Amino acid sequence: MNPQSNRSRTPAGAPARELPPSAGQRMPPRPAAASDGPQGGHLARTHETERRLLRERLLFLNDATVQIGESLDLREVASGLAHALVPWLADLSAVYLLDALFSELELDQQIPGPAEAPLAAVRLTAMTHDLPCVGREHRVAEGRVQVMCPASPVHLAMAGGEPVVLPRVDEAVAAALADTDPSGGLSPLVRDHSMVVLPLRVRGRVLGAVLLSRAKDRPGFDAIDLLMARQLAAQAGLGVDNAYLYRAQTAIADALQRSMLPARLPDLAGIEVAHRYVPASDTAQVGGDWFDAIALPGSRVALVVGDVMGHGVRSAAIMGQFRTAVRTLAALDLPPGQILRHLDDLTRTLGDDYLATCVYAVYDPVARRCEITNAGHIPPVLLHAGGKAEVLSVPAGAPIGVGGVAFEPVEVAVADGDVLVLCTDGLVEVRGEDIRSGLAALCDNLAAPHAPGALSLDARCEGLLRALHTGDAHDDVALLMAHLRGIPSDDVAHWLLEPRPTTPGRARRLVRSTLAGWGLSDCVDVTELLVTELVTNAVRHATRPIELRLLRTDALLCEVADDDHHLPVLRYAEEDDEGGRGLQLVSMLARRWGTSRTNTGKVVWFEQALGAL
Repeated sequence: MNPQSNRSRTPAGAPARELPPSAGQRMPPRPAAASDGPQGGHLARTHETERRLLRERLLFLNDATVQIGESLDLREVASGLAHALVPWLADLSAVYLLDALFSELELDQQIPGPAEAPLAAVRLTAMTHDLPCVGREHRVAEGRVQVMCPASPVHLAMAGGEPVVLPRVDEAVAAALADTDPSGGLSPLVRDHSMVVLPLRVRGRVLGAVLLSRAKDRPGFDAIDLLMARQLAAQAGLGVDNAYLYRAQTAIADALQRSMLPARLPDLAGIEVAHRYVPASDTAQVGGDWFDAIALPGSRVALVVGDVMGHGVRSAAIMGQFRTAVRTLAALDLPPGQILRHLDDLTRTLGDDYLATCVYAVYDPVARRCEITNAGHIPPVLLHAGGKAEVLSVPAGAPIGVGGVAFEPVEVAVADGDVLVLCTDGLVEVRGEDIRSGLAALCDNLAAPHAPGALSLDARCEGLLRALHTGDAHDDVALLMAHLRGIPSDDVAHWLLEPRPTTPGRARRLVRSTLAGWGLSDCVDVTELLVTELVTNAVRHATRPIELRLLRTDALLCEVADDDHHLPVLRYAEEDDEGGRGLQLVSMLARRWGTSRTNTGKVVWFEQALGAL
């Protein structure tokens, strides 16, 4: 090479300076002019050679563009660019991307702007070369991060937004490339080579740069080489930006899903719950399916699985509204049929696009019964403790939002050790087949014998997904499995008390003797006090027997039910008030407390931790 200067940088906004033309050692050589023969034959051969060169360049650009744009992963885009350039255009290629592109994404995060990008840390994301002195091919491990020296051609290209062309990399340039990299970076591999550095730009933003170098035995970069490199850098910039936007979209979708679905279901007495959720979309990890387990008074549990029509973020947003509405209605402790009735009425006021199927089941671990109501959803499956699995016969109803259809409840007797399985049709639906065949496959898989180590509920969930959910599924999957354990009768005490002035005293004696028998003497004083307050209030308003119930699980639960439909309200009692302090005491001394309406009146309950208070 006969370089005219050590460094040649193109001013921003101006085309890169053309270097003396050369096709490059690995490009088909341009043939020398013939010394004999007719002039027409020479021109024909020249035109044919030029057409062949043009065709090969176009094929190279096409293959390289495909290689760069076939992924939505930042590292794969960078690797595709680096590998596409070697050996056709360069002996060594390195791709630098802003390190901020790889950070954990926040919803309001922004990458550095055009002025800040050259001063920001960059990551050597991919490198490949064809230099025989160091091996046929080499890729630097990702993670090498540095802030480029202002004299570095990478910094200059990112700052100016135009290619930087170096006929020869001298010691100063090599030192600038390794300024903040203790290992020396690329400097030993590019010293005395010709080099081109192009910024990776898209929509006015600089996302990084790509460096190309040629060894001394290969001619420098000509104008056509530079034009092709710019085209590929522009394509790579779009690929990097698309990959970053995809990551941002995925981060938003993940955040939306985490806010919509329970990350962990609560630990509940008398029942163990496991779940799985698999979205159908590869681009947005959210969908319209949802599941929930909601604690109800009396240690009962509401189990819910629903499926909003459609997929993607919009369906997920609608699903979030449904799930919130169901939890709100469940807090009122309404019967399952009324829950779905109110949900249907609410949905039809929101719009015609709000359609969903849903199954709502309430498990009572004391009575060992499930009350189930269906709204156009696939029926639940019950795996009996003996190993038989059956599809429960539940009226199908109609999807939420259709209106005008009754939601009929069904009561099912269950035994300790049974497993209730609720799922969406994405798990059992197979294109071209009746849904009953999918349910039959679900029952067969549940009833199949399992190895002793795979009997946990979580393992059963995972096994069902592996067996039934194929990789080409086009629908979301929500799966909820509940191991029904029940609450032993020895841990339940229940009395009916007449509403008389002497009833609070009798309630105290019953509580004291029961807790002593349970070995909970430390809880007696506080429990007696709170039970006295609740029973006294019930005596004032009840016209029928008052129900008092104690349940010992992982906590001590006390319930007082009467036939008065007016719920008590917690209020602040003034010093001269004669009453109003009962619920204040309950609120201060109980771990949790609440009220809810029943078909016959109301229930007031409180919960205490076991042991010393």
